[in-house]
Amino acid sequence: MEKSARTPTRHKAKELAKSLKKENPDYDYIRELFRHLRQELGIVVTRKNKKLPYVPTEEEVRKYYDMVLKSRNMRHVIMIKTLLYTGVRVSELVKIKLSEVNADTCQIKITQGKGKKDRIVPFPNNFKETLMLHVENTRQKGGEYLFESSWKRRYTDRGIRKILAQYTKPSGIEQSISPHKLRHFLFTWLKKQGIEDSLIQPYSGHESRQSLEIYSKLSIGDAQKEYESVIGKFPI
Repeated sequence: MEKSARTPTRHKAKELAKSLKKENPDYDYIRELFRHLRQELGIVVTRKNKKLPYVPTEEEVRKYYDMVLKSRNMRHVIMIKTLLYTGVRVSELVKIKLSEVNADTCQIKITQGKGKKDRIVPFPNNFKETLMLHVENTRQKGGEYLFESSWKRRYTDRGIRKILAQYTKPSGIEQSISPHKLRHFLFTWLKKQGIEDSLIQPYSGHESRQSLEIYSKLSIGDAQKEYESVIGKFPI
């Protein structure tokens, strides 16, 4: 049957829903039903090839950061450096509280990150003074979160994305720079420096079933030594 002759999926769903209502179905019932339907119709599950994520080059990151510096907006500078140095997700960045930044250990606690798990991420010693000045200034203004707007409200995910996007075009970079692309850049860069996955994992927030056993034996202290040994060569 040609695609043009098919009933639109929305309409077909309504037809099926009418006949299924009497079954009082739940999610598991529907899932099993369609599994059997695929078998009856001989439909093979197809999986799309996952595209590799775009990762900015070192030159692009330098050009991008230079444009941020030229803005003279120190809040944006510190925000973007925090993303680049820690690799935190944007949803995690907006929830970081001032009390979770530890100057003594050069670490930030991520509370209830992806998967509702807490973890510790490092930042380089050469960023400590700048970051702690920002922390102190925000605290003196009565702030609670590491990054807050002029109205003393923490930024939203969307707000952070808009800030990052505004520097892409002036930098002459074709691909838009997003928080996740900066995250990809850090971990890709660390791997290029010879840092093993098992040492990146404790602060990346990633899990691997195959590597979970070895990962669980590593501490943030071990990982941070390796991180600090190479971060001095970071492009910014």
